[in-house]
Amino acid sequence: MRIALFTETYLPHINGVVTHVKILRDGLLQQGHEVLVVTADYQTKQHYVKDGILHCPAIKSKRFYGYGVASPFSRRRLKLVQDFHPDIIHIHNEFGIGLSGIFAAKQLKVPLVYTLHTMYDDYLYYVAPRHLLRMAKKISHDYFRLLGNAATELTGPSPKCQEYFQQIGVKKDVNVIPNAVELDDFSPDRISAENKAAFRRRYQIPDDVMIACFVGRLGHEKSVDVLLDYWAKTITPEDKIMLCIIGGGPVQAELEQQAKDLGIDSMVVFTGAVPHDQMPPYYASCDVYVTASLSDTNSISMLEGMATGLPVLRRYDALNENVDQVRDGVNGYVFDSSEEMAAQLRRVKNLSPDQLSILKASVIESVKRSGAEALANYTCNVYRKAMEEGAKKSRR
Repeated sequence: MRIALFTETYLPHINGVVTHVKILRDGLLQQGHEVLVVTADYQTKQHYVKDGILHCPAIKSKRFYGYGVASPFSRRRLKLVQDFHPDIIHIHNEFGIGLSGIFAAKQLKVPLVYTLHTMYDDYLYYVAPRHLLRMAKKISHDYFRLLGNAATELTGPSPKCQEYFQQIGVKKDVNVIPNAVELDDFSPDRISAENKAAFRRRYQIPDDVMIACFVGRLGHEKSVDVLLDYWAKTITPEDKIMLCIIGGGPVQAELEQQAKDLGIDSMVVFTGAVPHDQMPPYYASCDVYVTASLSDTNSISMLEGMATGLPVLRRYDALNENVDQVRDGVNGYVFDSSEEMAAQLRRVKNLSPDQLSILKASVIESVKRSGAEALANYTCNVYRKAMEEGAKKSRR
């Protein structure tokens, strides 16, 4: 197949969508498919294709982490996509480049697949003041309903996406395709003991202290504030458990102040943003991954931690209850209160070396089917469905 992947951001930028698209592209290429990535690039003033990537002129947006925002319509872009002769157009975002993909699919009469990666209701505060959030939510629901109805097939990394589309009035089934992780890059065998020791020295963490980490962009939707509140209620210095917040974002200063106000700043480390290629030693230096976020559809950071062998402590999420992302005793534990979180942290800390080794091996085994090949296989099944539907529509 010839597949065009439309994404607002791509390498060298790093976020969950970029990682997903990169792993999907790798898996598709390994299977012999031809892939064109169409993305915004604020460093170019003209469209060009290089190494299978169509770079589209864009404006740098300060509001959205310095990513590029491209115009949705361009004759030159459409011509370059047409020259690729795609069998499938697959959009991964909903703005300039995403709209461009919808337009191209309609003009070229190609089936359209749309992946919803983000629960946008949790992100509206980035673009709308509080008193306008209700109106912004209605407008966004109308907009996403149009996008969902334009697609031949819908996909998403968790059942939350199905619930969201039903809520906004899109009456289509969502193909749930779990996110993937670069298994080799995060293999614990690749991280030396010296790198782990260097991490503890850098942040002055004694060897007898267990490190729990959260990794992600620091925005309100990640509920790191909840994590800090839970920590203050139930964890003491005598527990010898440190919380390491890895990542940067708009509320980092606010969270650092919260930790000080709660009197737990001696137990919490904020690393700031870390380049993605430097992340493996950070994960491997920690002992457990912990998250209170309810906005994630299927956290890639969590999967990266699991690929490194970190058991996951995840806050209970009713919409993900039937998804085996975290299975008690297999790759982690679920908590629903500060007391439960503390109990699970102490449970992991009190494991014997042999018990911990068995748990880590189980965690790594649980994500072995989350690589590029599996993601490509899942997605190609959806592409075939979309092409069959497109063929039926053409016959009609």
